[in-house]
Amino acid sequence: MPELPPCRSCGASELHLFLSLGDVPLADNLLRPEALQEPEPRFPLDVAFCPRCCLVQILEEVPPQQLFVDNYLYFSSFSDHLLDHSRRHAERLVEDRGLGPDSLVVELASNDGYLLRNFRNRGVRVLGVDPAPAQAQAANDAGIPTVAEFFGTDLAKRLRDEHGPADVVIANNVMAHVPELNDFVGGIAALVADDALVTVENPYVRDLIIHGEFDTIYHEHFSYYSCTSVDTLVRRHGLYLNDVEYFPDLHGGTLRWHIAAREDVTPRASGYLEDERAIGLTTPAYYDDFSRRVGGIRTELLDLLRGLRRDGARIAAYGAAAKGTTMLNYVGIDGDLVDFVVDRNTHKHGLLMPGVHLPVRPVEALLEEQPDFVLILAWNFANEIVRQQQAYVERGGRFILPVPHPRVIG
Repeated sequence: MPELPPCRSCGASELHLFLSLGDVPLADNLLRPEALQEPEPRFPLDVAFCPRCCLVQILEEVPPQQLFVDNYLYFSSFSDHLLDHSRRHAERLVEDRGLGPDSLVVELASNDGYLLRNFRNRGVRVLGVDPAPAQAQAANDAGIPTVAEFFGTDLAKRLRDEHGPADVVIANNVMAHVPELNDFVGGIAALVADDALVTVENPYVRDLIIHGEFDTIYHEHFSYYSCTSVDTLVRRHGLYLNDVEYFPDLHGGTLRWHIAAREDVTPRASGYLEDERAIGLTTPAYYDDFSRRVGGIRTELLDLLRGLRRDGARIAAYGAAAKGTTMLNYVGIDGDLVDFVVDRNTHKHGLLMPGVHLPVRPVEALLEEQPDFVLILAWNFANEIVRQQQAYVERGGRFILPVPHPRVIG
């Protein structure tokens, strides 16, 4: 057994390895057809649990520059569900916090400005931080001032000197992407005003385990959070987990943590921490059966797709998302089983999925080709996808959901 690295949160050396997904290409490294002859790097994808601070984490660290600058094609504005969720979050913060022209809202990993524009439209001062150049440029072009850098303590101090302390800091679906957790959270502590609110959203590791969401594991996601691991992490930097909200239909089950420099823990937050202890989520045993269940999903999905192919069915896939790379490569779904992938993100059209090299086409290809089945790789947006594709359904098309167990719907 090779020696495992220390925990990226607390530094403990006794990590408990519980899942290996093999050597997998980088999730967002979609290929141009002319690059097929070039070597395609793959990296181990192993997952471990820290018994000391309860953080679930991958062991391999691919340099962030390679992940989020060189190969990052994700644009938040292509998801209607996410846009609506973000708008409601912003409007509620404006009302509850009494935000106005003298307030400052900072979003970390602000992407193309999809969330901050809701504050700007209400006259609130905003600032985005995102290292991905295309997304930061899109935000700046849309009138959302955005700093194209990785966030950490040094940048936080500079931003505070230039713009003043932040009244609200939002970090949605970014803390999983951070290898240097203590520098990131230390930066938040350095940036916020004494009475500021920090809201952090990430998929809940409990749902990942319960629903077999192994495809949300990829090299861009360094960590997978529980309330216990977040509470331990932020307290190390003089911050407190005061409240928790749960969104079961967002990204397979998402938590929003309310964090502040003043401790004011709600019964709801205390309840989450107590429940995690009660169900054993804070122990290695909670994770030990996951590998066997993931292997079962792979076997069932392969059997389903192979059976449909034998019967002459044509199969496409929806969602050239990062989770799709993990699903396709771990399960072994290539051109023998699926003909092509569709996606609304125009930046991905004409490219090839990492590893399996399935072509990515516009969603209109579903009506042009009318495949018999569509495997929904972006299953976290399944309801939105099915609603959008009613014409495909009315022509007899059906969908396949891969988790928590493979099944045909529609």
